[in-house]
Amino acid sequence: MPTMRRDAAGILLRDVEVHPHGARADCRIRRGRVAQIGHELRPAPGELVIGGDGGALLPGLADHHLHLTATAARETSLDVSALSRGELAAALAGADPGEDGWVRVVGHDEVAHGDLHRDTLDACRGSVPMRLQHRSGALWSVNSAGLARLGADHASHAGIERDREGRPTGRLWRADRWLRDVLDARPPSLRSLGARLAALGLTHVADATPDATAAEAAFAAVRGGELPQYVMVMAEGAGAPRHPRLSVGPVKVVVTDHELPDLDDLTGRIARAHAVGRAVAVHCVSRVALALTLAALDQAGVCDGDRVEHGAVVDPATAKELARRGVRVVTQPTLVALHGDDYWQRAEPCDRVDLWRYGTLVRAGVRVAPSSDAPYGDLDPWACLRAAAGRHTPSGRVLGPDERLPARDVLRGMLAPLDDPGGPPRRIAVGSAADLVLLDRPLTDALRAPHARHVRATLIAGQLVYCADGRD
Repeated sequence: MPTMRRDAAGILLRDVEVHPHGARADCRIRRGRVAQIGHELRPAPGELVIGGDGGALLPGLADHHLHLTATAARETSLDVSALSRGELAAALAGADPGEDGWVRVVGHDEVAHGDLHRDTLDACRGSVPMRLQHRSGALWSVNSAGLARLGADHASHAGIERDREGRPTGRLWRADRWLRDVLDARPPSLRSLGARLAALGLTHVADATPDATAAEAAFAAVRGGELPQYVMVMAEGAGAPRHPRLSVGPVKVVVTDHELPDLDDLTGRIARAHAVGRAVAVHCVSRVALALTLAALDQAGVCDGDRVEHGAVVDPATAKELARRGVRVVTQPTLVALHGDDYWQRAEPCDRVDLWRYGTLVRAGVRVAPSSDAPYGDLDPWACLRAAAGRHTPSGRVLGPDERLPARDVLRGMLAPLDDPGGPPRRIAVGSAADLVLLDRPLTDALRAPHARHVRATLIAGQLVYCADGRD
């Protein structure tokens, strides 16, 4: 239900538990703001009345790191993440191509499926163009028909992996923008994704996709009414959004482990972002990448709002260094729930104790915010609460028991503003923005077993964008 329901006379939420105080009251919404909080408020003529029955009323939830167009595209892709190697071959052989003639596949995992290249894919299906995205999002594997369609033999993109003879192997690294340009692909509609986000109680999202094409797609979706959420983009070169629900945040900088940047180059990128008044959000998934990032920040100088995305390997001493510099961390608890066993198996033994820190970061004084990294992690924020509190991997292993955090503490991070991840949570008060989520039970009860089905209604800018009873 991404189209906002216009209620000119306002909305009255009856008998709700108002966060953070927990007192039960009525809450009146007018002109996109909380207009009144009190007891036994009388409905005004034409006012929409929603009964809360004592359910918690929270500021709308924020996802501080996801990828909007990639998440939407996943809905029309073949997901092979749960398949074995043998099942993968059969699935690829029988998959139907999309309207563009391509078989688009997501969820490739080299442990489960093996390393894929053009010849292995050709053995499964060589006549139809096919591209498979690695679960990390950093790699596409393409068969020979696909490489021919892309003109890869003569293309100069640095991400096209080649063998010793110069023949493309079918592996394309960090080539999303090039793929879109070559294929002249139109961004997918974000309408259904907007509805999913609203049903989960998500009112604010930060699109961590680094290229300006994705930012323009998000801008167009918000302006066109497909996406009712507030959206902050991180693309370098993103233009002025000129819309009250759009903003430009830190510049996304990717530090790749297979091709680490030169320290001076990374320092220069950070300094250029700071020079135009933007912080940086640096993708770091290894100890080396994080050390390089801290060195570059020391040379460029830290700007308020600088942040590390993921921080997959952080030791306690480095956590203190992050806190000392004021660098924030945006983490993804559901990646532990989805892939924790693989992380453990693949990590160097010395890294295992430092995998996907959360509690240690918080105790060190780092400002930390949770996020999904959808489509690579679970979009559901309630699954994020469960994952952070339990730290269970798919096999049931507890990955870092000391990294567990109570769901209430993790929720605080979801209530932080998009431009201040890990900062003070947004509050509900007279005059505050009416970006709200109503639950079907008190917050204490909901946090005992967090689940998306507890979301009863979601409001953005004072408009009803989701209601579990089917109102539209």
